[in-house]
Amino acid sequence: MSLFRKKSLDSLMAQAADSEKGLKRTLGVWSLIALGIGAIIGAGLFVRTAAAAGEHAGAAVTISFIVAALGCCFAGLCYAEFASMIPIAGSAYTYAYTTMGELVAWIIGWALVLEYALGAATVSISWSEYLNKLLGGSIPFEWCHSPFEKVLDASGVMHHGIINIPALFILLLLSLLLIKGTQESATVNGIIVFIKVAIVLVFIAIGWQFINPANHHPYLIPADAPPAQLRDGTLYSYSNFFRHGWGGILSGAGVVFFAFIGFDAVSTAAQEAKNPTKDMPTGILGSLVACTILYVLFSWVLTGVAPYTDFVKSGKEASVAYAIETYMHGYHWLSTLVTVAILAGFSSVILVMLLGQSRVFYTMATDGLLPKVFCELHPKFRTPYKSNMILFLFVGLFSGFVPESVAGNLTSIGTLFAFILVSIGVMILRKSDPKRPRPFRTPLVPIVPILGVLVCTAMIVGLDTATQLSALIWMVIGLIVYFSYSKNHSKLKA
Repeated sequence: MSLFRKKSLDSLMAQAADSEKGLKRTLGVWSLIALGIGAIIGAGLFVRTAAAAGEHAGAAVTISFIVAALGCCFAGLCYAEFASMIPIAGSAYTYAYTTMGELVAWIIGWALVLEYALGAATVSISWSEYLNKLLGGSIPFEWCHSPFEKVLDASGVMHHGIINIPALFILLLLSLLLIKGTQESATVNGIIVFIKVAIVLVFIAIGWQFINPANHHPYLIPADAPPAQLRDGTLYSYSNFFRHGWGGILSGAGVVFFAFIGFDAVSTAAQEAKNPTKDMPTGILGSLVACTILYVLFSWVLTGVAPYTDFVKSGKEASVAYAIETYMHGYHWLSTLVTVAILAGFSSVILVMLLGQSRVFYTMATDGLLPKVFCELHPKFRTPYKSNMILFLFVGLFSGFVPESVAGNLTSIGTLFAFILVSIGVMILRKSDPKRPRPFRTPLVPIVPILGVLVCTAMIVGLDTATQLSALIWMVIGLIVYFSYSKNHSKLKA
């Protein structure tokens, strides 16, 4: 059936070999690992840790990180096999096209817009908030918030947002960098990654001296733990199964999972890797392992410095600064550095998200499913510059005029959906083309892919109904676009 026509692996390999016409291969293994770390370490490390510890897992949030990492690892192993076999830009979209057919590929490509484009928009809004915090609130509310937001100041004056200029600024800056070239973008990303990882390591090293062993005992929140006080004075009970013990650890894993989003973006740069068959698995899995180690150490120190109950009341967004200023006397300067690290983290996440989205669109346009404008390369830089320009306008509309809460968990549901289809794709290709050379083989197939599907499906089911409904509406819009344009313009059309 034409809806499930597949792109042959041989044609993909021929496309990958044509390096003269395609994207420029400039990325080495360390650049790929840095891209992965750049995409992963962002708000999640500084915000999700406190949220999971304060509301679900307590000091055992370290175990929550390990559980979430295992879930990502199942999908990461499947990504690594595909990325080494098919060194083409497009990530999960391309893998689905070769294994499950065009319609499924389109659906996953459309879902990736939720992960990459909306993810970049959401993070750029957070970048704007933290920049204003670093500048002491000197940017007027009107010029760093959307028209749908308002605030009552201390004088009783109501302020209404107009446009989020800082968010647009960082998007424009990073879009121009991506147009200039992938190698230049990777170099800047590498510098940013070095800065934020260094600051995280400094916090771990200094904070270790301030760990109070009493904060780690009991390690799991007991069922009879006294309630914690919220900001409004009400009490937060831990009696619920998912707020104490192993239930709390599992629930905490669902919270901190979103701190791992981004490692799959490495696979979108496969067509720009110098030695993709060897370096792509290392880049994907290496960045995941490095971030997991940092996350566990960071969460151990944070929950050792401050009791987990503090994070229910003190404010999750500023939890690290709160812990430093309250319990680490004499290190106020470190609080400022953490804010700088968060800004750096946001910047690299936006950069990799924009890179990933433009490469997915590049491949979809090459296949005829999107207009040619998305795959036109700059004559000098050989980057999809028009796609980057269009993406800046699209993402900028969300960043400048829509509140952060609107994007919500849509980024996560798009990611989880991609993970599920990639895991299924590995099993299908092992059956349909078992003799195909696989430089990296996912171990224990079909056990690992099945576990990846089960874990990611459980996390989707656990998301709120509004997010699930919004994602469904987005998919319906995508199907309308496919049947009205993409199906008839596909290069596989008979």
